[in-house]
Amino acid sequence: MHDPIKNEMLRHFLAALAYRTQKALRDAPDGFVSFDAGHGVRTPHELICHMRSVLGYARTFFIGGTYDRPTPDVFEDDINAFHEMLEDLSGRFERGEEFQGITEEKFLQGPFSDAMTHAGQLAMLRRLHEAPVPSENFIYADVSAKNVFADQPQPAMPDADWTPDQK
Repeated sequence: MHDPIKNEMLRHFLAALAYRTQKALRDAPDGFVSFDAGHGVRTPHELICHMRSVLGYARTFFIGGTYDRPTPDVFEDDINAFHEMLEDLSGRFERGEEFQGITEEKFLQGPFSDAMTHAGQLAMLRRLHEAPVPSENFIYADVSAKNVFADQPQPAMPDADWTPDQK
């Protein structure tokens, strides 16, 4: 039997991942999705697909099998598929479905942290693309375990004195 409190924390983590991903994508300028930072760095579009792949791998611990790596197609469709994967995983934790060969901690330290790292990369790529993401105090962000969807709230406590030229 898996711990329902840990499951709820993992659901909240997935919601934070949705929030931070959408924050990095919100109001992105034209050309951002295919921005090539060089040196083999994934484009934002490739990152979204990779994040879905990492979460698809996590889902195999519930359903078995393997998860094929998605290839970039239509960006909006790939974003929707990413959020559908978040919804699927969150629902499995909410229902208390059994998973095999992994613990809650391993979900967090492995695929979930990997995906969150890539959300940070999206934000970094925005800065490199000369369209930085405004800063905010994430402690006050309106993150809810019930919301892993693309429609995320605006920052609850943005930094009032932030300017794009800040380092």
